[in-house]
Amino acid sequence: MTVTSGGVEKRIFWILCIMGLFAVLSSTMSKTLLNPFASALQTPSDWSGFVGAASTIPGILVSLPASSLSDIYGRKKFLLASGFVFASAPFLYLFVSTWWQLTLVRFYHGFATAIFVPVAEALMAEAFPARRGERISLFTSATYVGRSIAPFLGGYILFSTASISDPLYNYHVMFLAVGASGLAAFIMALLFLAEKKPHKVAAVKDRGALRQMYTGWGTLAKNHAVLIVSLVQASLYYSYGIVDYFLSGYLKDTLHFDFFSTAAVTGSIIVLAVFARSYMGRLSDRTGRRKPIIAGLIICSVPLVAMPYFSDFPTLLLLSLIYGFGFATATASTPALMTELAPSRFVGTSTGFLDTMMDIGQTIGPIVGGFILGTSLGYSGLFLSPTIILLFACLVFALSKVARAL
Repeated sequence: MTVTSGGVEKRIFWILCIMGLFAVLSSTMSKTLLNPFASALQTPSDWSGFVGAASTIPGILVSLPASSLSDIYGRKKFLLASGFVFASAPFLYLFVSTWWQLTLVRFYHGFATAIFVPVAEALMAEAFPARRGERISLFTSATYVGRSIAPFLGGYILFSTASISDPLYNYHVMFLAVGASGLAAFIMALLFLAEKKPHKVAAVKDRGALRQMYTGWGTLAKNHAVLIVSLVQASLYYSYGIVDYFLSGYLKDTLHFDFFSTAAVTGSIIVLAVFARSYMGRLSDRTGRRKPIIAGLIICSVPLVAMPYFSDFPTLLLLSLIYGFGFATATASTPALMTELAPSRFVGTSTGFLDTMMDIGQTIGPIVGGFILGTSLGYSGLFLSPTIILLFACLVFALSKVARAL
């Protein structure tokens, strides 16, 4: 698929950014204080991590096939499909009454982001080959705006309805807001579909398409540099999966923060990332990907060790901001580096491959974290786990040939 330059290209860029903002606002708000919602449904502690990980499993299943096939058939169909899921999934939460139903809805909702993000990143990479780090980061920053608004909006909704006697009513109000945002994302997907731009779709039969897809997978799987970057991405999202799901439970249930204070601490991670991501992506275009990735991994690891030993709001807010800056610094470079390491005909495959590794990390994080939390290690062991993983990935990357070549 070839994207033209000029006004059409700019319109497509902004349509995708706005779609990303509403889409991620919707998906993130749906998991705002998901841990307390799961507790309200009397989720067994052994299954709590699976509830948190359910929405990331589709990323493992479909991110790579969807993005690979978008290399062959074009991006429009896949962006429209993801928009439909963004619009339909939120309203299913209104019918949830048990924890296993919540798990199924989370699983379905996960298909939206699993398809949308890698396909959109591939479109950015091929549209702006000389500025892909900046453009992918700007697109991601737009999604981070939605991600940063979500905890505060969701927290405010829950806080303002906390006096209602029905324990599930306030969550249902929040899910209606989630649905409105998902519908807005779907409308933007329809606008993208209406854009008239020439593109190339490979004239291949289904068997040829599958052969090309498998060729791309094999090419990337044999690339040592690609595997190293994938390890870094999986480690970053292993840590984020733990922080994203368990930090709210730690603040709400252990430290007894109210809904809004809890949302403020968890949301601050993304708020800082909104401002840092685009700048760090532009910086990595100019200085290379090595330093931002190594610095980001180290910065991410430091506040996680300290979190369980503090209980005051200002300190925990500061630690969350530091973690968010480190996370944004590293993840601003990994998608751009991945597309640079892959052959040009497999740009979509490369972003799908990276997002699959991301979802593997983000799926394993809550599951492993749940088991750790059930031991005598408690929250100290829970937050120490991603620190070890991040520092290990940093060491492997720093000593690798790909890092020395950057």
